[in-house]
Amino acid sequence: MSPIAEKGTMPNHTLSTDALPTDTAPTHTAPTHTVIDPAILYFGTPVVLLSTIDEQGTTNTAPMSSVFWLGQTALLGMGGRSVTAQNLLRTGECVINLPASHQVDAVDRMALTTGRFPVPADKAAVGYRHEADKIGSAELHSRPGDTVRALRIDECPVNLEARIVSSRVLQKDHPGDGDTFVFEARVTRVHVHESIRLRGTKNRIDPDLWRPLIMNFQRFYGLGEELRPSRLSQVDEEWYR
Repeated sequence: MSPIAEKGTMPNHTLSTDALPTDTAPTHTAPTHTVIDPAILYFGTPVVLLSTIDEQGTTNTAPMSSVFWLGQTALLGMGGRSVTAQNLLRTGECVINLPASHQVDAVDRMALTTGRFPVPADKAAVGYRHEADKIGSAELHSRPGDTVRALRIDECPVNLEARIVSSRVLQKDHPGDGDTFVFEARVTRVHVHESIRLRGTKNRIDPDLWRPLIMNFQRFYGLGEELRPSRLSQVDEEWYR
């Protein structure tokens, strides 16, 4: 069509049907969800080696990953029949030792061990064995805490001494289940390897240098690289005190 219409005629404004959108609604294809009933809900938490004091006054150390932190308090979850739970209820103290991802072999050497003797039948049936010196069996070394009697593990980059300020029994999933406890552990002292401290600061951890060991559905994982800066990181850590 000529850009200028001839005299006495109207321009032809007919549009090609090829230029018309066939569907203006936005498209969205979402993955589908399936209802499942998993026996465990371990979607990924740090592994800790929890040191407590037994009835003989010696340290019992157990690997666990039902743990997270709110402020200066750690929340610990475990079965009530375990030696660790009984020690916490009796003494009210512990050391939360955090291994790095490269120490996975030492941590796994503690797996399927118990301080209880004889080994309870249900644990023996799945391969647990008695081990009085779990730290030594994992080829690790230790020293007493400053504010608690339980041992700190030298090789773990983070040692958190703590005292139990509260404990309670969780509501049972099934009537026949044994008790499961949640403990609130107030951190009384923090020890870290100099290798993970943020350069130029006194009290901060460098997240690029601290590589925790993660338990994800009974399997060990480490962290990858930082994905992107978080807007939350713009808030100074001291604001949380």
